[in-house]
Amino acid sequence: MLAAMRRDIRAAKERDPAKPTTLEVVFAYPGVHAIWGHRVSHWLWNRGARVAARTLSELTRIFTGVDIHPGAVLGAGLFIDHATGVVIGETAEVGEDVMLYHGVTLGGSGAETGKRHPTVGDRVIIGAGAKVLGAIKVGDDSRIGANAVVVKPVPSGSVVIGVPGQVISRHGRSTPDDSKMPDLVGVSLQSLLTRVSKLEALNDGPQNGRVIRPPEAGVWHGEDFQI
Repeated sequence: MLAAMRRDIRAAKERDPAKPTTLEVVFAYPGVHAIWGHRVSHWLWNRGARVAARTLSELTRIFTGVDIHPGAVLGAGLFIDHATGVVIGETAEVGEDVMLYHGVTLGGSGAETGKRHPTVGDRVIIGAGAKVLGAIKVGDDSRIGANAVVVKPVPSGSVVIGVPGQVISRHGRSTPDDSKMPDLVGVSLQSLLTRVSKLEALNDGPQNGRVIRPPEAGVWHGEDFQI
């Protein structure tokens, strides 16, 4: 357990762009505190001390805003950034070096019993507010965009956005870089501009002589757009 806790500190220092010190992580990172509280409550849960485990889990939720059932399995190197509002259900399994943002839910999709929560592979990034529901698997090195609702299995190396979640691309092994998260706004703008271009073509081209062209990947970098 101590080795996993040391790795949790290292994960926070490596993945937070603020580049915190070890003392900052230990004393001022609720996401790390929530993970540590869970590691202890999970230890108690596996040894039959379920009341103690649930009590510690509830205290951790009160102090951190993160609700993790003591039965959930969390791999080493997990980092929960900003933390508030994260919910992880009893039968959820999270792999190693995973990154979750605030508001993420790893929940069930109904009243079924047994395995009913997601299994998340290694090196997965799940954006703010995303919901992954049901006994599905999210493959290694995948990225799930902010506010996506995922109810179907996700192949390894996928990028998923939308409601319901749709795989929009496949890629190789990821690195935990915020700038590489799916750009939902960029993809939407690309689709809109493509549609506008088709409509303008039907009406003999753009009326003002200007042509706006989005990047091929639908991801906008460093530009100011006013609509």
